[in-house]
Amino acid sequence: MRNCIFCKIVEGSIPSVKIYEDELVLAFLDISPINFGHTLVIPKAHHTSVATIPEDVAGRMMLVGSRIGVAMRRGLQADGFNLHLSDGTVAGQVVMHAHLHVVPRWTDDGFHWNWRQLAYESPEIRAEYQEKIVSHFRLQRDASEVEADEE
Repeated sequence: MRNCIFCKIVEGSIPSVKIYEDELVLAFLDISPINFGHTLVIPKAHHTSVATIPEDVAGRMMLVGSRIGVAMRRGLQADGFNLHLSDGTVAGQVVMHAHLHVVPRWTDDGFHWNWRQLAYESPEIRAEYQEKIVSHFRLQRDASEVEADEE
């Protein structure tokens, strides 16, 4: 993508502080971290949505992210880490190139995800949600997903 900041980082026209790189993914420090050490793991190929990332690349992103998290525990003495991926602006995605956040966490870091918890009104309503999701679940991507990512 011509105007994608992450694609420019991959090609080297915008500098980054690299943590890891191989033929499929690149990991670098986030320029505006939640906590210091916050790292982004991205596919080298442009994908707007995680739904279009090939399985081997998505798997590599998760593996690299989890191993960076372990390195954060060891090197930064982090108490834990979050892996976070947003898909779409409504979900909080700011850069339209899929990316996995690896955020080191400490007991006293003061950060909270602002998570809320809801309760289904009844088991029947929960079953309706289940049916709607299951009836549309496809393990393989379809042409409309790939076309939307190419736009």
